Amino acid sequence: MTAQLSKKSEAWSARFSEPVSDLVKRYTASVFFDKRLAEFDIQGSLAHADMLAEQGIISRQDLQDIQRGMAQIQSEIAAGQFEWLLDLEDVHLNIEKRLTELVGDAGKRLHTGRSRNDQVATDIRLYLRDAIDDISGLLRELRLALTDLAEQHADTILPGFTHMQVAQPVTFGHHMLAYVEMFGRDAERMADCRKRVNRLPLGAAALAGTTFPIDRERVAATLGFDDVCRNSLDAVSDRDFAIEFCAAAALVMTHVSRMSEELVIWMSPRVGFIDIADRFCTGSSIMPQKKNPDVPELARGKTGRVNGHLIALLTLMKGQPLAYNKDNQEDKEPLFDTVDTVTDTLRIFADMARGITVRPEAMRAAAFQGYATATDLADYLVKKGLPFRDAHEAVAHAVRACVDRGCDLADLSLDDLRQFSNLVAEDVFHVLTLEGSVAARDHVGGTAPNQVRAAIARVRAELG
Repeated sequence: MTAQLSKKSEAWSARFSEPVSDLVKRYTASVFFDKRLAEFDIQGSLAHADMLAEQGIISRQDLQDIQRGMAQIQSEIAAGQFEWLLDLEDVHLNIEKRLTELVGDAGKRLHTGRSRNDQVATDIRLYLRDAIDDISGLLRELRLALTDLAEQHADTILPGFTHMQVAQPVTFGHHMLAYVEMFGRDAERMADCRKRVNRLPLGAAALAGTTFPIDRERVAATLGFDDVCRNSLDAVSDRDFAIEFCAAAALVMTHVSRMSEELVIWMSPRVGFIDIADRFCTGSSIMPQKKNPDVPELARGKTGRVNGHLIALLTLMKGQPLAYNKDNQEDKEPLFDTVDTVTDTLRIFADMARGITVRPEAMRAAAFQGYATATDLADYLVKKGLPFRDAHEAVAHAVRACVDRGCDLADLSLDDLRQFSNLVAEDVFHVLTLEGSVAARDHVGGTAPNQVRAAIARVRAELG
């Protein structure tokens, strides 16, 4: 029986008296989703082998053989010629088995001083570090695209909303810069998360470290890690870094979803603030006139998918004792899908932002529908000496009169306005214009066009 199991190349065959059933193999195997870690598994193995040779744990010839074998494996994987075997369970054993076929005993010596526990933890960190760098670059591209759109429309006025009711005039450029800020915070979170991802678990072995004279700092330097994980138990069982990434990713998608909601509303013919390029939309199978904003709608839906992955990882870890447990195999698919979803979404949104056509006339018309300059009139009266609460009440009466007449505040005559306060003078009409309203918010963070342009300059300086 032992001989029979050995033919199947089970890593622990001598311990067991019967083979694993086919159902259990399928249930416990991860190779068909964790094979995406192959590049990083090879990187980690080469750094580990280099250290083993430097420490005299394996020979220089073994190191050269391992390097030669790994180069061939990389070529086979790149060419799609590598055979992934379910019997070998995961990416690590598949690569190790092929390496041993290619270079013999040197391949068997590679695993000296490490375990799959610290090996997989290292692979995931290498993978996630790479993914964070890609996502950070995509966040930059999206912020640049939105900044370009903001610059084109630094003077374009639309209504700002609270409670989905017209509140005050803002510029479309200012509105776009709000998302630039959101995605900027996302970039900061990704950079901060990367610091905790970039610590090396390798050397923790199964859970307690190893008896071999390893040099963990050398491996960390070779792989570009900032530090090593300081406790072997924690090193193999920690998935905080993956949870933290998924939390940051969930916020990215939340911001994408908020933007998507506005794009969907703005594109509706009942609103008509924008149009989205045809390549991001689809039609209807039955209604020939339809142009549906499928990309923002789907991104809004995919946000729930990423949120779910965060909860899945939190739930996965909440009941685990130290150290490694098989439960942790379930960390990969949610993590991989989160990376894929965020990466694809950001890439397509950066392109889509450059395909947005703004309809300034529709925005301007909407700004006149909700007495958007009412607060400006109240501020005007305060500057004339009226207490704010009294000014607020006076303007409320003026708005009520406009509602009854079906007109805007700017349509009232000077005599009409003086009925609500004798402090009103000829200069009031500048205050009641949309341009006057936005220009008056002339401070850092305000919607005045010159402040929008100043904010754009700051963003461009930050992004380089």
